[in-house]
Amino acid sequence: MPIIKAVAKLVSNYNRTDSLGSRLRSKRLGPLLSMINKVFQLKGEVDVIDIGGTRSYWNIVPVKWLEDRKVKITIVNLPGSKKIPDESVFSFISADGCDLNTFGDKSFDIAHSNSVIEHVGDWGRVIEFANELTRVAEEYFIQTPNYWFPIEPHCFTPFFHWLPKPMRLWLVLRFELGNWQRADTVDAAVRIIESARLLNKRMFSELFKDAEILTERFFFLPKSFVAIRKRNY
Repeated sequence: MPIIKAVAKLVSNYNRTDSLGSRLRSKRLGPLLSMINKVFQLKGEVDVIDIGGTRSYWNIVPVKWLEDRKVKITIVNLPGSKKIPDESVFSFISADGCDLNTFGDKSFDIAHSNSVIEHVGDWGRVIEFANELTRVAEEYFIQTPNYWFPIEPHCFTPFFHWLPKPMRLWLVLRFELGNWQRADTVDAAVRIIESARLLNKRMFSELFKDAEILTERFFFLPKSFVAIRKRNY
């Protein structure tokens, strides 16, 4: 569906700071930047672990701002992901976010994850992912889209995630939807539609019981949730 694909490019082009997605993300990151500032004031440096993140995600934060606060960001992605050389404040490692045994408890000041927890698998994997995020850092900032927002955030198709699975399969086999290419086989289609399992607020709150849950709204509708745990200063 060309119109859906065009909207997806317009909204999710994070290489452009004036895109809708970038503007929403910049607003969302306000509390995270405040957390970084407070840790820097306390310790004089800040160690951040970003689970499932990308270098381009951080483009909306000037590198000099991070350097001035002596921020080090460790970006973790699954084994087999494209290898990226370390640069500036960023380092890249391979690990499963559901099993971060490489890192001890509270190894980092802040754990961060943006729109990742819904991709890790079934509910058991989701629990493991949440447990590891809360274990490896003093504070955390975790975001996920809201199941009850009417537009599916990965394929940008209204009501897609509310449709019966056979109907979603039919659509993916016949159309390009947002950022998704049309699937050539049933196997590929099933993998696509099972690649994201959106959470509602009750599920998200269950995972992060010691967090404050913020709601991000778009045209007054709850678009996504952010779980924030801050240390006691």
